[in-house]
Amino acid sequence: MYTFSKKLKTFSIILMVLGALGVGYGFMTSHKSFEEVEHMLAEEEHHGGGHGEAAVHHEETTHDTHAADSHGEEAHSGDAHAEHVEHVMHQVHNRPWSALYVAAFFFMMIALGVLAFYAIQIASQAGWSPVLFRVMEGITAYLLPGGLIVLAIAFFADSHLFIWLKEGMTVEGHENYDKLVAGKAGWLNKPMFFVRGLIFLGGWVLYRHFSRKFSIAQDTADDNRNFKKSFRIAAGFLVFFIYTESMMSWDWIMSVDPHWFSTLFGWYVFASMFVSGITVIALISLYLKSRGHLEFVNENHLHDVAKFMFAFSIFWTYLWFSQFMLIWYSNIPEEVTYFITRFNDYKLPFLGMVALNFVFPILMLMNADYKRVPWFVVMTGLVILFGHYIDIFNMIMPATVGDRWFIGIPEISSILLFAGLFIFVVFTALTKAPLLVKRYPFRKESEEFHY
Repeated sequence: MYTFSKKLKTFSIILMVLGALGVGYGFMTSHKSFEEVEHMLAEEEHHGGGHGEAAVHHEETTHDTHAADSHGEEAHSGDAHAEHVEHVMHQVHNRPWSALYVAAFFFMMIALGVLAFYAIQIASQAGWSPVLFRVMEGITAYLLPGGLIVLAIAFFADSHLFIWLKEGMTVEGHENYDKLVAGKAGWLNKPMFFVRGLIFLGGWVLYRHFSRKFSIAQDTADDNRNFKKSFRIAAGFLVFFIYTESMMSWDWIMSVDPHWFSTLFGWYVFASMFVSGITVIALISLYLKSRGHLEFVNENHLHDVAKFMFAFSIFWTYLWFSQFMLIWYSNIPEEVTYFITRFNDYKLPFLGMVALNFVFPILMLMNADYKRVPWFVVMTGLVILFGHYIDIFNMIMPATVGDRWFIGIPEISSILLFAGLFIFVVFTALTKAPLLVKRYPFRKESEEFHY
């Protein structure tokens, strides 16, 4: 049985404490008044801009004020200036919520990606992977707390994350009325959003509970009935997962931009969560092996996990290209607006993640020999995880904070908070059962696997 080391447990707690303090600091410093934001914009203009859009807009309104005639244009310019300052103030207030949500979703999706990968291994009756099943089961233990945290943040953040939750968006005649949002009110409404979220999460966690139960029961069973049950529920879960993962992507991520949609979005998010989950399987397996555990895991298993990391990095790139380039080339205003913001205000993270998620993995993992070198896989895996965090960052931040983005204390603290919680939950779960399945039909094949 694996024992959660005191050093690692202390490390995870320290991460959570530091993260919580930083998140608290981020919320405290984000509550700027109208006057403070106005002063901040004036300082940015004085120092040459800072964030381009804000400075240019402020400069335009200042120029308009000076150029106004006596027929009320000065008042109009003043109203526009006040509206812009208020808009930036909301973006500043949204930042800590957005940073928290991005990190929470990122770690939750790792657990969900691993659960899907685990179900695929069982449903396909894979012979190479059973020695890694307990690692996968440990990672999926984070799904319940992680999913509930994502829903809780969405509930308390309200319109800080989802503009369609703003008061009056669906009320014709209201100053906040939005025709497109009103047209989607049958789907995008607060009660059904959280009902659907609980259904998604409930189904995923239910599968995780029974698959884990049958896996442990199989260790001491006299026959393969538990294995057969695992097979049947894995096949059923994968059908449920395909539908719910897509709808979850629409609700939890795509709806932050309610004027835009992509028919590829569910697959795009799936590719990101899948490769991130597989990467974490590799990293945790290598960590445990370095501590004298998982002696039955050899370089051939590492090679196969790294092959999945390589393959799904390419698959993610294919979907990224399909979604971005076709929309950009068609140049339909309703569709291309999503990418204009990301290309103009997020060019470094938007294009940088292609290097992190495609160029780097393909160069590092193309050679079969490199897939068998632990430190090489660890280095590549850390880059992949950072790249896919940036991917989620790019999905959420442009709609909530606009050009007010920065990876600073709120973002780093949120990562530390959920990384600490993830480590604590996963490694605690690993102590609950032996690290090797005992009576699984393909155990022998998996132990003797070579390539």
